Amino acid sequence: MEKIKKFAKRYRFFLILVFINIVVLIVQPEKGKEIAQLSFQNFLGMLSVIPPIFLLLGLMDVWVPKETIMKYMGKGAGIKGAILAFVLGSFTSGPLYASFPVAALFLRKGVSLSNVFIFVGAWSATKIPMLLFEITQLGGKFTLLRFVLNLFVISISAWIMEKTTSKEDAEMVYDLAFKESEDQ
Repeated sequence: MEKIKKFAKRYRFFLILVFINIVVLIVQPEKGKEIAQLSFQNFLGMLSVIPPIFLLLGLMDVWVPKETIMKYMGKGAGIKGAILAFVLGSFTSGPLYASFPVAALFLRKGVSLSNVFIFVGAWSATKIPMLLFEITQLGGKFTLLRFVLNLFVISISAWIMEKTTSKEDAEMVYDLAFKESEDQ
C-alpha cells in the first residue's frame, strides 16, 4: 500500500491528466479522441528523446569522475567552467525538458549553480543546429546579434540567480538532486 501511495504522489499530475482525458472522452467523445491522439503523439516524442539522454547520463555518471567535473565546472572553475557549460548546452539537440536530468547530474557531480543555469540557458536559446537553420532563414547578422545578446543575457542571468539564491536554497537544490537520484 505504501508503494501505491508513493507512486500516486510522485505521478499525481500525470494521473490527474489521464483522469481528465478519460472524463473528456466520456463527455465529448470526438474531442476526447483528439486529445488522446495528441497525448499519445507527445508521449512517443518523449520516448524518442528521453532514453538516449538517460543512457548518456548513465555513462557519464559512471565514466566521468566527480573530481574531474568539479575541476572544470565546479565553484572554482571560473570563466572556463562557464564557457564549458555554455558549449555543452549549445551543442545539444532535443527539447528543454531533456536538459533537466543532465542539470541534476551536474548538481550531483558538484557543478556550480551558475554553470548549471548557464547550461540550461544555452540549451534553451543557443543550440548550434538551430543557429544554422536561423542563419539560412533570417540571415547571419541577425543570428550573430541574437547569439551575442543571448550569451550576455544568459551569463548575467546565471550570475544574478546564483548571487540571489540563499545558501539554504542552494543546499536544498543540491539535496533534491541527490534525493531524486536515490528515488530512481
